[in-house]
Amino acid sequence: MTLPAKNYMRTVDLGHPPRPPAKVEAELTDLLTEIRGSKNFRVLKIVHGYGSHGRGGTTRETVRDWAYRFRRHFRAVINGEDYSIFDDETQEMRDECGQLGDPDLGQSNPGITILWIK
Repeated sequence: MTLPAKNYMRTVDLGHPPRPPAKVEAELTDLLTEIRGSKNFRVLKIVHGYGSHGRGGTTRETVRDWAYRFRRHFRAVINGEDYSIFDDETQEMRDECGQLGDPDLGQSNPGITILWIK
């Protein structure tokens, strides 16, 4: 059994500054390719924000729609609202990849999405 990398999670902010949906999708596709080829990274934390009106923003919708369309490439897609030690997918990911300290863990943050890549 190999030991998990010290830092298996790459964090990318796609919500600041705002981008058009097509650019967000292109960046996500590039990031997926990069992470799949990485020896260290297995998880991508996307910071997309929650929108300035508090009801979810375009970037958040774009990220989550893209993740749904590309779901065959992921072991799990964890919405920030569910990212906690009480979530089964989060527990499984942390058990397999490592128990990194993460300030977003348990914060019910709708402004992020976690992608655990196959």
